[in-house]
Amino acid sequence: MFFNAAGIENLKSLNYNKYLSRVGIGRDDWHFWKQIGKALACTYTIFGLAWLYNETSPLGWWTLKPRPKEEKELAHLYERREFPYPGDTEAMEEFVAKGGMIGTTIGPKGVVETTDKDSYNYQKDLQSKKFDQEAGKLWIRMRNEVIQELQEKGFE
Repeated sequence: MFFNAAGIENLKSLNYNKYLSRVGIGRDDWHFWKQIGKALACTYTIFGLAWLYNETSPLGWWTLKPRPKEEKELAHLYERREFPYPGDTEAMEEFVAKGGMIGTTIGPKGVVETTDKDSYNYQKDLQSKKFDQEAGKLWIRMRNEVIQELQEKGFE
């Protein structure tokens, strides 16, 4: 054994409350730490509920994080669809008439359009749109400069 009988008697005679109260966790401070614990538990509960609500919000248009402009413009592509139960033939016919499964949406002219795009194609689409937009702005700016120079020289 590491302790002899005298060592155990010395440990029993120590007044732990005296030493613990010096660092602020003695018997007199228990109420304070209990209140601190309650406050922390309530705070973490509120933050946890806000985080959970933000991730699984039933209001798809109202979450706590802002949405980028590109996502707002293309939000109609990601509309939520309610799928019918497999045995319900009437609902299934109505579902197919409205457009059916994602990826087999029938356009206004009766042509089958593919609407499921992976994220890589989506990013390429956004980049090409931005590039085309910037190219258009540059072209208009250059055309206006040429027109201005010609007008300064006297041509109309």
